[in-house]
Amino acid sequence: MRLFVAINLPIEERERLSRAVRELQERTYPIRWVKAANVHLTLKFLGEVAEERLAVVSRAIDSATGDLVPFQLDVRDFGAFPSARRPRVVWAGIESCEALEALQDRLESDMESVGFEREQRPFHPHLTLGRPRKSASAGDFRGFDEAISRLTFHARLPVEAVDLMGSVLRPTGAVYTIIHSAALGRAS
Repeated sequence: MRLFVAINLPIEERERLSRAVRELQERTYPIRWVKAANVHLTLKFLGEVAEERLAVVSRAIDSATGDLVPFQLDVRDFGAFPSARRPRVVWAGIESCEALEALQDRLESDMESVGFEREQRPFHPHLTLGRPRKSASAGDFRGFDEAISRLTFHARLPVEAVDLMGSVLRPTGAVYTIIHSAALGRAS
């Protein structure tokens, strides 16, 4: 099964994010928008994992999170990777903080200890909101950089748990399921 480790936002905040980008969604930009229910912060992508390894993966997540205390996440504004002139990912930004960096680093270490390769790219926390369609060309995004720069959003959200997520890819989009949830601060 296809797995990743994530922080799930409260559904009200996911819906608020979706409303904040509605102006972009209503334009003709060739973007496949992520359903509000699927918006999350990916901490570690694991890929295909055999079902018999679920217990080991869940214990590693518990180990990484058990003595970390809940914290706040600041979600702020919008952007695109690599740029808003030629986006590959449209995102809502997350201000990095010491607690988030520690959590992500611990997950990398504990997942490495059970056989998953450490991510080599730097961690850039963000919420993926959309991706261009395969048929999109650079000309399709005229004015996108200006349109996205006018949008604003801010939320301060509690992080109290980390979830192991299952992902099934369907023609209508990905379907996510929480496989295991690890509350922060269980060991204190």
